[in-house]
This record gives sequence, structure tokens and C-alpha cells, in this order.
Amino acid sequence: MDPQNLLYGTLDVLALKALTRESMHGYAVASWIHERTSGVLTVDDAGLYKALHRLERAGDITSEWGLSENNRRAKYYRLTTAGRQRLQREASAWRRYAAAVFLVLETG
Repeated sequence: MDPQNLLYGTLDVLALKALTRESMHGYAVASWIHERTSGVLTVDDAGLYKALHRLERAGDITSEWGLSENNRRAKYYRLTTAGRQRLQREASAWRRYAAAVFLVLETG
């Protein structure tokens, strides 16, 4: 199975997790996900920005314009209190789901 097919069902929670330590622009969020998964997951721009806009509309993140590391204008996203709470709920649900899938896969 291609991990990329599973990515889009988890993109919101991955983006929320990426923003737990600091504000980031979209490219940094995508890079963080790629690095943390040892290159297994690569996020395309369109999917990522749809997820970021969806999270912003839901009140889970906020954004503001700033300058990137290479002195270009970029939108920086920051996690809100509601976003932290959502991350906790969704991370817990994903852990239970993954554990259940592993139980099925490991059954002889």
C-alpha cells in the first residue's frame, strides 16, 4: 500500500502536530512532516494548503504574514488552544486505531 494514499486522512493531525513548537509557514510544515517520517510521507502544496485553510476556518490555527528565512513574504501558521485540544483528541484516536490495525495484522 502506498503511504501517500493514507496521508490525506491524517494531514490535519500531522499539520497540527507540526505547529506544536512554533509558528511555521506551509513549506516548513511540509518539510517537518517529510523529515519526521524519514521521507516516507511527502505533502503536496495543494493538499497542505487546503488542510491549513480548513484548520484555520475551524479555529484550530491562526495565521499572520511575515518574512521567511530567505526574506520572502510568507504566511505563518500558529496553533490555537482549540487546536491543541483537537490534536490531543485526534492523536489519541489515531493511536487506538493504529493499535487495532496492528492487532489484526499480527494475528496468525
